[in-house]
Amino acid sequence: MKNIIFALFFIASVTYGQIESQFSWISKFGLAGGLTTSWISPNFDEINNQLPQFGINEKFDGGILTWGGSGYVYIMLVDDLRIGGMGFGGTKSVISNSNGFNREVKYGLSGGAFTIEYTLPFVKRIAISLGGMIGGGKLTIEQYQNDEKFSWQDTWDEFNNPSGSPNISRKMENNYLTISPTINVDVPLNRFFAIRIGSGYQFAINESWTIENEKTLASVPSSVNGNAFFIQTGIYLGFFAY
Repeated sequence: MKNIIFALFFIASVTYGQIESQFSWISKFGLAGGLTTSWISPNFDEINNQLPQFGINEKFDGGILTWGGSGYVYIMLVDDLRIGGMGFGGTKSVISNSNGFNREVKYGLSGGAFTIEYTLPFVKRIAISLGGMIGGGKLTIEQYQNDEKFSWQDTWDEFNNPSGSPNISRKMENNYLTISPTINVDVPLNRFFAIRIGSGYQFAINESWTIENEKTLASVPSSVNGNAFFIQTGIYLGFFAY
């Protein structure tokens, strides 16, 4: 398999060199895939307002580091247009000890999307691409209180005496569709390796909140949503003809 991939890359490289020698300019083309990481900055204000009465003195700040993967291919039917896909996920938490109990709130973001980008043809040797992502995402908020002492039987018996149990957990989920305008810069270090940096803004639409086993959660403040600015970086392997 490695030999086949190498052979394909070699043929593509030779072909590109032959075309380039005959024409002064050609459309960018190539394909790539790799690891990406993003720094996403959601609005934590409403959750931070609730943390003191939950017994947590810390606050969520900054953003969330997510990990994932993405890839693309130039479709060749339209010059400098490429399509692809991506996925990501990450969590952040605040923890405190209150009245002898461990309390924690976790905030998580994840999602996946179809990507489409137009690479500016007049920029040489690198790819500056304007585009967008259309997909779906999930915002998860988890609340925990426990005394860090668990046994198998207790996890079942607690349901018969819930008022006497120190162990409480809640899981709220917000599923939504996303539309995200993006700008990305891909810098090839050679024909087969490139690095990426870019940014965008995620707009969450058609939001639906649930709690526990998919029961509807009402009266969630509108500011608790998946809207967020993000910065992304990546390491790509593929074939790059910029």
